[in-house]
Amino acid sequence: MVRIVANPGILGGKPIVEGTRLSVEHILGLLASGMSHEEIIADYPLLTEESIRAVLGYAAKALRNEIFIDVVSDRVGDS
Repeated sequence: MVRIVANPGILGGKPIVEGTRLSVEHILGLLASGMSHEEIIADYPLLTEESIRAVLGYAAKALRNEIFIDVVSDRVGDS
């Protein structure tokens, strides 16, 4: 299952696809510019169809104000 997470140490805490440094904002911009899912996946091999659906799902929830995001930390001792 692909998750959208935020880490203050990555892109200033912007929501990203877990395991990448690719922000939801960036991927939505690519889609808005007319790139297909296949083109995005070809350009960013860490992404999958499932990750693009996770980004779109996140955007839909954001518009409905239903966002609950996991914030992760790289600091020792944080959970």
